[in-house]
Amino acid sequence: MNKPVVVSEETLTEPVVVAEMAPAAKAAGPAYIVLAGISFSHFLNDTMQSLIASVYPILKDTYALDFAQIGMITLAFQFTASLLQPVVGHYTDKKAQPYSLAIGMASTFFGLLLLSAAQQYLVILVAAALVGLGSAVFHPESARIARLASGGRYGFAQSVFQLGGSFGTSMGPVLAALIVVPFGQGSIAWFSSIAFLAILILWRIGRWYAPQIKAKKMAAVQAHPDAPSSRRVAVALLVLVALLFSKQLYVSSLSSYYIFYLIDRFGVSTQAAQIYLFIFLAANAVGAFLGGPLGDRFGRKIVIWMSILGALPFTLALPHAGLAASAVLSIVIGLIISSTTSSIIVFAQELVPHRFGMISGVFFGVAFGIGGLGAAVLGKLADHTSIEFVYQVCAYLPAIGLLAVFLPKLPRHTR
Repeated sequence: MNKPVVVSEETLTEPVVVAEMAPAAKAAGPAYIVLAGISFSHFLNDTMQSLIASVYPILKDTYALDFAQIGMITLAFQFTASLLQPVVGHYTDKKAQPYSLAIGMASTFFGLLLLSAAQQYLVILVAAALVGLGSAVFHPESARIARLASGGRYGFAQSVFQLGGSFGTSMGPVLAALIVVPFGQGSIAWFSSIAFLAILILWRIGRWYAPQIKAKKMAAVQAHPDAPSSRRVAVALLVLVALLFSKQLYVSSLSSYYIFYLIDRFGVSTQAAQIYLFIFLAANAVGAFLGGPLGDRFGRKIVIWMSILGALPFTLALPHAGLAASAVLSIVIGLIISSTTSSIIVFAQELVPHRFGMISGVFFGVAFGIGGLGAAVLGKLADHTSIEFVYQVCAYLPAIGLLAVFLPKLPRHTR
């Protein structure tokens, strides 16, 4: 664990720099309690967020929504996070806010209460946007905390952090099937207790984080002699955004419409379809955990190549498979395609090492928000064609992984 640093009043408005680990601190290894706490908070956060997509069938039937309106709910959630996450990250790079995580979680708390009582489509959109606001505040600083507690094992720490979120996302459909479907929209309010628990945990993590902050006037960053040029860094960041977009749009298409796809094509019940969705999302959780350590061991660029392009044969096969084969393929796709997230984010952080918050905000926010916009477009496409046609189109998204050829080689010590 890093040793506490006294923060003076004069330096609180200066850019925040998370110091690199000293060799002794790296040898001590990650701060496992902090990583477990931030990962569990991510689990709680994403469990609540995933409820939105999981209750789409209920909202669709209750309010006679079409697929375009369903996509707009996804957009309302994702777009809020997309707009605010880079802003939050940029601000906390300059002035860290260790208790902002707990405060932001209050937005999710109120969003869930509003969603449980919403009787109009506009109110549903506002509730989804409030949950998105909580996500916008949560992700940039929590990603910084995960790196700070990594003990130098950055990919591992990011994977532990991602594991909580991915597993939380997978739990949403199960909880919706067990609680929301039988008891109705009002039962969503019960999940506000999860938000309250997350607030307590994040407040405690904030107390650990506060003395770890090193605030100082920004000195000129000494570039590694083998580091890529600023132009190559800019190109690489654009490529990473495109890669994460392709991955996130495919996952978003399954998260938002997989239930309807299974119901329309195979005639399964809503509860059964949610279990199939849980299987896919659980595979995502496992893949997200494995990707970081593999990136630490073999290099992040290799993992990025293998995880996105490696999923292509299976995504192409999914629209033509039967029910049982679809379940198997969804597991394989989830394991492969989700393993890239940690490597992409850590790769981006290492390209711009003095702007962890902003970079985390861009990749958690903008790229995921573009995925939400894509989900809305896919909903409109489904209304004019069919859900099956949407999955035939989305099957080609992993081919964007070919752009990884433009990623630079990073200096050995940052890999």
